[in-house]
Amino acid sequence: MAIPTAFSGAKLESLSSSAAAASPASIGLFCNPGRVRRLSIQKGLFNSGIRCEVAASDVVDQSQSSGNVTSSSSLSALEQLKSSAADRYTKERSSIVVIGLSIHTTPVEVREKLAIPEAEWPRAIGELCNLNHIEEAAVLSTCNRMEIYVVALSQHRGVKEVTEWMSKTSGVPVTEICKHRFLLYNNDATQHIFEVSAGLDSLVLGEGQILAQVKQVVKVGQGVTGFGRNISGLFKHAITVGKRVRTETNIAAGAVSVSSAAVELALMKLPESCHTTARMLVIGAGKMGKLVIKHLVAKGCTKMVVVNRSEDRVSAIRDEMKDVEIIYKPLNEMLKCAAEADVIFTSTASETPLFMKEHVVDLPPVGASVGSLRLFIDISVPRNVGACVNELEDARVYNVDDLKEVVAANKEDRLRKAMEAQAIISEESKQFEAWRDSLETVPTIKKLRAYAERIRVAELEKCMSKMGDDISKKTKKAVDDLSRGIVNKLLHGPMQHLRCDGSDSRTLSETLENMHALNRMFSLETDISVLEQKIRAKVEQTQK
Repeated sequence: MAIPTAFSGAKLESLSSSAAAASPASIGLFCNPGRVRRLSIQKGLFNSGIRCEVAASDVVDQSQSSGNVTSSSSLSALEQLKSSAADRYTKERSSIVVIGLSIHTTPVEVREKLAIPEAEWPRAIGELCNLNHIEEAAVLSTCNRMEIYVVALSQHRGVKEVTEWMSKTSGVPVTEICKHRFLLYNNDATQHIFEVSAGLDSLVLGEGQILAQVKQVVKVGQGVTGFGRNISGLFKHAITVGKRVRTETNIAAGAVSVSSAAVELALMKLPESCHTTARMLVIGAGKMGKLVIKHLVAKGCTKMVVVNRSEDRVSAIRDEMKDVEIIYKPLNEMLKCAAEADVIFTSTASETPLFMKEHVVDLPPVGASVGSLRLFIDISVPRNVGACVNELEDARVYNVDDLKEVVAANKEDRLRKAMEAQAIISEESKQFEAWRDSLETVPTIKKLRAYAERIRVAELEKCMSKMGDDISKKTKKAVDDLSRGIVNKLLHGPMQHLRCDGSDSRTLSETLENMHALNRMFSLETDISVLEQKIRAKVEQTQK
């Protein structure tokens, strides 16, 4: 069935762009299901899916009148494009795709340019969903990863649009992003976010902060247009998985965090004799800064200076640790404090560096007792300390990528628990996919119920008119209940065969066959209506 032109404008314009340079003759579309790329990333292989291409078809006989040729070929091309759009966007379910750059694949100097502050997540979701082939979106941006999750009408086009958007908003060339990114689709994307939430993909295996960050994605996304049912369901399920893995495997027991690894790294670089006497400066009193302070205290540090924009957070930390001398200094005294510190930890949300070479070069040298090197431990993304500081002979800078040295020793102890966690993730992935599969039949279920209800109401009115006006309310209610009961019992069988939630042995393909059969039998035309809704939504979105 051809798509009404009123619904097809924006989407068909995108579909036809790749065909613009083809012959003015009729244009045909074909799918090449055999060409499937397999990419290997940390945990395995995945399919990149079916690739659709546009090709020129037969050339129209030149002896025909040029006006007729142009007119007929244009109409033919338009009709085929409309038809292909229906095939493309309704016969294939929208895909969940993750486009990501993590500490495993991308250096911090690239990640920091792509990082999106939490306050900007709603704006980013809105811009992503305005792209032609993106229906839903979410952003997970932390010090270790920058990942964008989308529901895409087309895998290839969706990835291309998101990558170009990332390049435009960050200034990082597309080629550079493609060099470091990883792509995961559907089941692989589901498994990935579950592993992330469980702490299996973290630099520090089993760390708990990532679960809080996944929860924050859901919290920020609530009420944001574009944080839709599929993506919302995916992240909520990921939270459940993260909690279950930590409860059943105890993988977080004894696990280090990024903050504790930073403290360990600093102590590794300092002479052992000065672990408790080195002058410590912590810049930033947020979650990460507070954890750094706690771990310093646990290692025997009894005095430190904390620089923060306001004193409130520092006072709260001081109240928790009454036996430790915590001295608050405002941000405008940061350089003065740095001049009096041996080790400087930075963990702020500043998008520009706090320390560059010119800021550090004139600082007084530190004593020989601490190795004659001023240490900067920077766990912020974007980085708070420029790499150029390493050019100075009396200073060393370490960032989150340097924590691998510390983490390696802790990782081996939890590998066995990670294997147990994978079994849980595999089970939960199947449950999520079953839930998502069940969404496929929702439009048919609604239309079938509406169809049956229209017939019930029409026949009930006929019956009531024949019974006259003098029948009692009790009788009317009894007849109405009877008609509802008959309809519900008749629909029970078809509805059962549209279920695909993992509660029985019926496969998705069997359920979809049943759905298409019901569509044909009752002329429900669910497929084309879904396409119209998708295109209409995109057109309305672009017109706002």
